[in-house]
Amino acid sequence: MQLVTRLLVVTLCAVMPLFARAHTPPAARTVVAGVTQPVAFIQDPANPVVQFVVEQRGRIRVVSGGVLLGTDFLDLRPAVSSGGERGLLGLAFEPTGAGRRFFVNFTNPEGHTVVARFQRSANPLVADAASRFDLRWGTARRSVIDQPFANHNGGDLAFGPDGYLYVGLGDGGSGDDPGHRAQNPAEFLGKMLRIDVNVPDGHATGYQVPPTNPFVSRAGTLPEIWSFGLRNPWRYTFDAPARGGTGALVIGDVGQGQWEEIDYEPPGRGGRNYGWRNREGAHAHVASLPPAFTPLIDPVHEYGRASGQSVTGGFVYRGSRLGSGFRGRYFFADYVSGRIWSVALTIDPASGEATAGARLDHTAELAAAVPVGNISAFGVDADGELHLVNHSGGTVIRIERLGGVPAAPTGLRIVR
Repeated sequence: MQLVTRLLVVTLCAVMPLFARAHTPPAARTVVAGVTQPVAFIQDPANPVVQFVVEQRGRIRVVSGGVLLGTDFLDLRPAVSSGGERGLLGLAFEPTGAGRRFFVNFTNPEGHTVVARFQRSANPLVADAASRFDLRWGTARRSVIDQPFANHNGGDLAFGPDGYLYVGLGDGGSGDDPGHRAQNPAEFLGKMLRIDVNVPDGHATGYQVPPTNPFVSRAGTLPEIWSFGLRNPWRYTFDAPARGGTGALVIGDVGQGQWEEIDYEPPGRGGRNYGWRNREGAHAHVASLPPAFTPLIDPVHEYGRASGQSVTGGFVYRGSRLGSGFRGRYFFADYVSGRIWSVALTIDPASGEATAGARLDHTAELAAAVPVGNISAFGVDADGELHLVNHSGGTVIRIERLGGVPAAPTGLRIVR
């Protein structure tokens, strides 16, 4: 009997490592497939098992319980010009009213930017297409923001912890911002806008300007402007306070020909100038005309052409799946090179500013599990877990685990 027991123990000891290896989750897993040119993965604020996938061509698809549904949430293809950097580019649900109203950002058939408000129908998985209202901009109450060129439309939308809608706009396109628009206080382009959309459905413009916006009282400056000097903010997010984050705004801003940048803005710290076109990243660029104002704010992180050519902004990780060592790290990617990184953010207790630590490269580990392709966006689900949006492959990928776990944060990382 003792011999049998010893043999059983030996056998189990030999088998258990194989069992453990067989059940170790892959680094990443495809959770949505069969979509076309996806540019966003958005969690439904009203239902934890529902997410929405935004297709550049104009459809918003529904994922319910991990299943891609056949019926669209909304189909805007007749209203959208798509191709290159144009298309349906952003989606955000209001943080109140269980997301009854939502907002989209797209380029219309003439190539101009439209930010439109919609409502859900009686079926929360189908929008009411007839409820469309295009926001009216500025004193002229125009339903579009003119785009002089086909590129650099920005297009992202996000509600901040303050409840206001942030609208990120590129500089209007071409190269080197020929109109110096990102520094022009009378232009919406090249700016981050902040507006209050918590207005009645019948409101004439669909928004009002928050009285705490930094340029409300400055003559000659559009009061909707929150910050200056952006080239093409391709994905920005807030470090979610509900999950222990700082509330900071973190922006991925696509560079011209030398530098890609990540900008970090402590909560409520509007009125900044991130420098484009006078600077690209932290480096002097076109200086033939002066900036709107100084100082010019350096990025918290930048990388050059040896690493990539078009940054895709991501999220400060606040989930649990990856472990405590990754909490507080900012994940981002490069669309062209297909690389995926994270950096630690350390917050200065006096200023609220962040410094970025060494960059960790997660590309090989994730790409070994599934094809990652050209990453157009990141998303988080109801649990705060990270997803990658593969634009070229038409998939959404969930990050399941990561090796090379950094040490759990010690000392002061977040200041309340």
